[in-house]
Amino acid sequence: MKKIIFFLATVSFFVACSENAITGRKQLALFGEATLQQQALTEYQSFLSQNKVLNSGSNKDAEMVKRVGNRISKAITEYYTQKGLASELNGYKWEFNLVDSKEVNAWCMPGGKVVVYTGLLGITQNEAALAVVMGHEITHAVAHHGNERMSQGALAQGLEIVGNIATANNPKYNDLFNNIFAPTAQIAVLLPNSRNQEYEADHLGLNFAAMAGYNPNEAVPFWQRMAAASNGQKPPEFLSTHPADENRIARLKGWMPEALGYYKPLGK
Repeated sequence: MKKIIFFLATVSFFVACSENAITGRKQLALFGEATLQQQALTEYQSFLSQNKVLNSGSNKDAEMVKRVGNRISKAITEYYTQKGLASELNGYKWEFNLVDSKEVNAWCMPGGKVVVYTGLLGITQNEAALAVVMGHEITHAVAHHGNERMSQGALAQGLEIVGNIATANNPKYNDLFNNIFAPTAQIAVLLPNSRNQEYEADHLGLNFAAMAGYNPNEAVPFWQRMAAASNGQKPPEFLSTHPADENRIARLKGWMPEALGYYKPLGK
């Protein structure tokens, strides 16, 4: 049974792993990017139809979201082009919308479909901090984190099915497998990978915000405000998809000199 699982995991890894052009990191990618972009467009349009989207022509915050998004997407396009990687953004048709919701959140789907919630603006408090957040979320998309996360989940699910088939005739081993495999896969593989994606999005997003003309120094006070807003109501880091606030802030401080190297204030 162990040999079967190991063999399938190894084959899946080598067949579906590719090197991310911008990060240089190996990623599991079981799904086609074009397919994900089309699915994202459908979901994005459905989401917008079911929520209150603020008009950028009459709402200054919605206009700010579009302005920040356009500047960051332009900076990313120029950066990828300079590195000869323009094809990595094939299919991207950027959209930036502000949705009226108290939720403190923002996200970016494959293909560049971005939503910011009004609840986030009370914590960003300024345009540069908003740029840091949007740079982070956009990085998740351009770094193919969604594909990677879905692929890891699909592989884990497939291995779980194989394990259950292999132990089906032995209830003792079947129970042992299910009691160990799922928690171990979650805590030892899926959650750490998710946290690594968060750090990657923090790092590149900080650079992208700086390239767009926004002061990356705003990242630290923003995350300090986010930490304060949570009132300590977060799970331990090893049980979370996100890094602990203090660890995230420490990493951001370490990356700051690099980001400041990209920073050219707007209008200068």
